[in-house]
Amino acid sequence: MSASKPQKSGKVRIEPSLNKEEEEFVDGRRKSVLESLKKLQIQCSQNEVPNIALLGSGGGQRAMVGLLGSLVQLQKTGLLDCVLYLSGVSGSTWCMASLYKEPDWSTKLETVKDKIIKRLNGPEVSWTNAVSKLKKYYYEKDFFSLTDVWAVMFITSCVKEIDEHTLTEQWSQQSKDGKVPFPIYTVIDKKCKQHDNRDSWFEITPHEAGYSLTGAFVDTSNFGSKFHQGSQTNQQDEFDMLYLQALCGSALADEVEIKKFLWQKIKDFFQQKETIFQEMRKEQPERSKEAIKPPEARLDRMSDRRQQDPKSPDECYQVLMNLVDMNLSVLTGEDTSALDESIRTTLNDLPGGKSHEDRLRIAHTKTEKLNVKSYTTDEYNRLSDRIGFWILDAWMSIINCMNQWIWGRNHNFLHNMTDEAVPSTLLETETRDFEDTGLLLNSPYFSVLRKERNIDLIISLDFSEGDPFMTVKEAAKTCKELNIPFPEVNIPSGHSEKPKDFYVFKGKNTPTVIHIPLFNVVNCGDKIEDWRKNYKTFQGPYSAKMITDLVEVAGKNITNNRGKLLEQIRAAVGQKGSRR
Repeated sequence: MSASKPQKSGKVRIEPSLNKEEEEFVDGRRKSVLESLKKLQIQCSQNEVPNIALLGSGGGQRAMVGLLGSLVQLQKTGLLDCVLYLSGVSGSTWCMASLYKEPDWSTKLETVKDKIIKRLNGPEVSWTNAVSKLKKYYYEKDFFSLTDVWAVMFITSCVKEIDEHTLTEQWSQQSKDGKVPFPIYTVIDKKCKQHDNRDSWFEITPHEAGYSLTGAFVDTSNFGSKFHQGSQTNQQDEFDMLYLQALCGSALADEVEIKKFLWQKIKDFFQQKETIFQEMRKEQPERSKEAIKPPEARLDRMSDRRQQDPKSPDECYQVLMNLVDMNLSVLTGEDTSALDESIRTTLNDLPGGKSHEDRLRIAHTKTEKLNVKSYTTDEYNRLSDRIGFWILDAWMSIINCMNQWIWGRNHNFLHNMTDEAVPSTLLETETRDFEDTGLLLNSPYFSVLRKERNIDLIISLDFSEGDPFMTVKEAAKTCKELNIPFPEVNIPSGHSEKPKDFYVFKGKNTPTVIHIPLFNVVNCGDKIEDWRKNYKTFQGPYSAKMITDLVEVAGKNITNNRGKLLEQIRAAVGQKGSRR
């Protein structure tokens, strides 16, 4: 984690207006946009400058690389400098995180692109550095969840780095004269989604983090800190960019597939036997923490055991490996009896070992499969009585998070507040869980549809897997339910299977929406399905050739439609002028 930054207000802000710093930046960016429009032979006054938002959908590394290729061509065609906001979901936020670490990246995008691609084609983060980072998350954060594990075990394998800068640090490097679009990262509130709350959408900008439609925010540097009745009571360091990318990008598969992936990653980790034994030989930490509890409630179990050296590290190591294989086998429906027998044999000399002979074996029916949760916890506790080691406690924290499916847990900054503008469900709980927006809507429409952002034109770059129009159709449906201005969306028959590369949706007193599917009949010809099969969302890092090809095919969607994009920008200028 980064060093603590000077605190800002330490207060919750509940009002629909934009943050003052965002307003000031937008004013400067709009002046820059005006100059860019003139270069494109689009004449207008400052008041007629349209507010244009560029959206990047989710889609794992496909979205990351696709957005990068699209932005490069937008810059080359002179259109990027017309964009006021850049907002992303999931994989698109990985691209954003890489871009905004470079000061004024839009002015040198070709160089920045080459630098990013070189990194993506480079070596993965070492296990030693990954373990070190996981240890930091485990000790330095109030809540340890699967998001921390996902950051270290998956995000690093995609982005090939551990970025410990914070969002506010990144933004401080950007010039304030409007050279880059204003970034908006998006996630959703899990409990709001489950309760069908009207405002599940949560945005994180360089200045504020909060609920987009409700209008409840805290300073981004204080997001994750503890609040009571609207005032900050305990400061936690601002989360870093690696964690932010994991927070935004965790909806790459269903729960079973993610569990399989995480267990396999844990297995890969424990296969690094020498690295683990090196850690075990280091001085034991003087404190530990119980999973999913704040610092004041942590149990200092490890300090009681820190003088107990393992009698047989190899035996303990093998038990851990068997427990990992046990969980993997249950998920894949394989027989677990041999693993169960091996674990029993290894641990039967521990106190109380024989008393466990009557426990249930793991079976393969849906009901009995749940026994693996208590089984793993039980055997871990027996093992931890024998050896005190931080990785064991962190491992148990991961098990608890897996069993409860806990992602993105943080203090609820709205806890115990009384405000009629905020839904009661947001005020009652001490914690909130945040997850990938793609689990609700795979494009960040509702971050830019805040009334006060006054967006005139939305350019939606869709990198989704499956129906290439799902995001815009769902956005239209939800906007209708919430009475948010949005054009009607009608997709011609057969276009879901064979989409074109440019769609425009217009309405009366609504923003114009341009929708651009990544793979289409224009840039892929009759090989759309081949492209889709080659670039799955949940797969290993792309090869150098795959990245080069994807950058090119995504860029074609911009160069092939430069004239159409200019036409809609001109129309947005005219519409804004007619409303004055």
